[in-house]
Amino acid sequence: MISDACLLSHIDALYRYGIVLSRNATVASDLVQETYVRALNFRNKLRDDNNIKSWMFTILRNIWLNQLRKGRNSPDLAKQDCAEVMEPAERLQHGPHQQLMRKVEAERVREAIRQLPDDFREVILLREYEDLSYREIAELVGCPAGTVMSRLARARARLRELLKDLRMEKGV
Repeated sequence: MISDACLLSHIDALYRYGIVLSRNATVASDLVQETYVRALNFRNKLRDDNNIKSWMFTILRNIWLNQLRKGRNSPDLAKQDCAEVMEPAERLQHGPHQQLMRKVEAERVREAIRQLPDDFREVILLREYEDLSYREIAELVGCPAGTVMSRLARARARLRELLKDLRMEKGV
């Protein structure tokens, strides 16, 4: 049986994924809570060698899709700042100027990610921030691994364009 500690070790990643899907902190918290309720009910059926993180992401995504189908939520609920999604877990110690420049650059990346279409934003988060494999992402979003690779390549290309445009707008 999977331990509570193993399940709880993924709470931050699940919350970030919930934010990306819902764009709403409250909805993301509810998604995580429902995910844990379901995971706890079925954890005795899993072996220790199962990919728990991917399994829990799948549960969260399925809950989200079910809520969309039932009309409880809308993908464009709120235009909230998703800064907490992209914040690094550990902050490096640098001088004030370096910290400011990192913060400005991080905000540019967040802004560019916000502008991506949902399917691109989802694969970027799962690959770059959650470090899931192409196969895991494909299983999670329900498409072939080749489609995931294609979306990721297009998402990265679009991000480069957006970041270039944002730098030109800001005069950097």
